[in-house]
Amino acid sequence: MDVFVKIAEQRIKQAIDNGEFDDLRGAGEPLIFEDESWIPEDLRLAYRILKNNGFIPPELELRNEIINLRRFIETIDDNKERVKKLRELNFKMTKFEIMTRKPLRLEQFPEYESRFYEKALK
Repeated sequence: MDVFVKIAEQRIKQAIDNGEFDDLRGAGEPLIFEDESWIPEDLRLAYRILKNNGFIPPELELRNEIINLRRFIETIDDNKERVKKLRELNFKMTKFEIMTRKPLRLEQFPEYESRFYEKALK
């Protein structure tokens, strides 16, 4: 395998030296990778069309709400309010799981994951 890697590296260096990569579209801009793994495969094309036309699928809107609510909970000092918002977060996460027919991965929310394991071990 090392032979192929060396050949590829050599050809890439030659192309750079020849200026073949100088005028590429998007040069110098960060690459944007979209995670569509949470979208069922049969809906990905439809969602991409909606997104390209300025519409946000309900699952994506709910996912954004979950992320924003999680950040907001971190700023709350009042325990009663925090518990209320945690219940709201639980509801939204359950709704998201039902909508996508795929569970929300706990590793996306490390502080939530640790609480889950703490309760499970009691």
